[in-house]
Amino acid sequence: MEDIKDETAKRITEETFRKTKNYHNPSLTRLLKVTGYDTVEWEAHGAIIADVFGKEYIDCAGGYGVFNIGHSHPKVVKAVRNQLGKMSLSSKVFLNRPLADLAELLAEITPGNLQYSFLCNSGAEAVEGALKLARVATGRTEIISTHNAFHGKTFGALSATGKDIYRDPFKPLVGDFTHVPFGDAEAVREIICENTAAVIVEPIQGEGGIIIPPEDYLPKLRNICNKSGALLIADEIQTGLGRTGEMFAVDHYNVAPDIITLAKGLSGGVIPIGAFIGTPEVWKVFRSNPLIITSTFGGNPLACVAAKAMIEVVLEEGLCERAVYLGNYLVAGLKGVQANYPDIISEVRGRGLMIGLELTKEGLGGIIIPEMAKRGITAVYTLNNPRVIRFEPPLVITENQLNKVLKIVEGTVEKAQSMYARLFKIEGGN
Repeated sequence: MEDIKDETAKRITEETFRKTKNYHNPSLTRLLKVTGYDTVEWEAHGAIIADVFGKEYIDCAGGYGVFNIGHSHPKVVKAVRNQLGKMSLSSKVFLNRPLADLAELLAEITPGNLQYSFLCNSGAEAVEGALKLARVATGRTEIISTHNAFHGKTFGALSATGKDIYRDPFKPLVGDFTHVPFGDAEAVREIICENTAAVIVEPIQGEGGIIIPPEDYLPKLRNICNKSGALLIADEIQTGLGRTGEMFAVDHYNVAPDIITLAKGLSGGVIPIGAFIGTPEVWKVFRSNPLIITSTFGGNPLACVAAKAMIEVVLEEGLCERAVYLGNYLVAGLKGVQANYPDIISEVRGRGLMIGLELTKEGLGGIIIPEMAKRGITAVYTLNNPRVIRFEPPLVITENQLNKVLKIVEGTVEKAQSMYARLFKIEGGN
């Protein structure tokens, strides 16, 4: 950790707050102050973030699924530094070796017959590309998505996202999108038709509140799409690359989609990158016009070497298996806290290290999250369900760090129960 004197750290914090408020996002600065995140992050390694004062936080937010292999993993950083000394961005007129290497690796690790990759810069861009590819590959226009889904905030991705608070300010959105309840395959069967291009679904809803569907949900969707001629798009932007205990969450259900979208953790949190990967059948549309979808910065060498190194880390360090073990460990510990404080925590659920802690009342999060930050844990709401606090720590987090997390969570929940009881003048939070 860089040694910074307290007076310098204070000045940096005040200046950063002022500039963010005056030139970036005034409402965000107010929110960060309320939630206890109004300090300046300065360094991060593994599962630890340090602020400018040197205070350390165990990162249980994980960048909303970005830091699967931890912050600043040395293998990824080394790969990017080496590539930076040679060529940072592609000229776009010659063959791109890092892109070719990454595309080959993605074909090897993705389920089913997924073979061809398009590299872009974000999850929303990956979803946009997948939706466009589905329409042009099928010659159809309608897309089925789910309530409380989160697929991004650009126009096409937002049209698939299932939360009106994000959609309504920007209407009219892209047409021919219909939303049905998540986990209900029969609701899809009832409305799918000869003009349905695709069903897009998260294998586990992240922003919806860490919602795990019935075991037969994805297999049923696969069969429904097969019979109708529609494509199945798996949005693995938050669930993919080891997070749930398999390389991809669809692997839990032995389902192979026609298109899969990736981003967030794909570069190890070092540089932005997204991707959508499809089967040879859907990729035929590029034969007549290989430039029908392009991206100036997509597939740049820096991002591609980072992504390749990230995948290698997951495989070499056994992080899928680690996510299963540590996920079970964390869930068991959180359920122990729930048992002691059932008036505060209604449910603990998750798969691997994608875990949701659901509170009995929405306002409790406003007490618990700032107190966790004060005590040295970063944790955040799920965007579409503010009653759920997510725990998505790096898959490299240690048992000792998780023990500290559980101790802090227990203390925080105990304080929340006391504060909530006093606030409503009731005993025990009842």
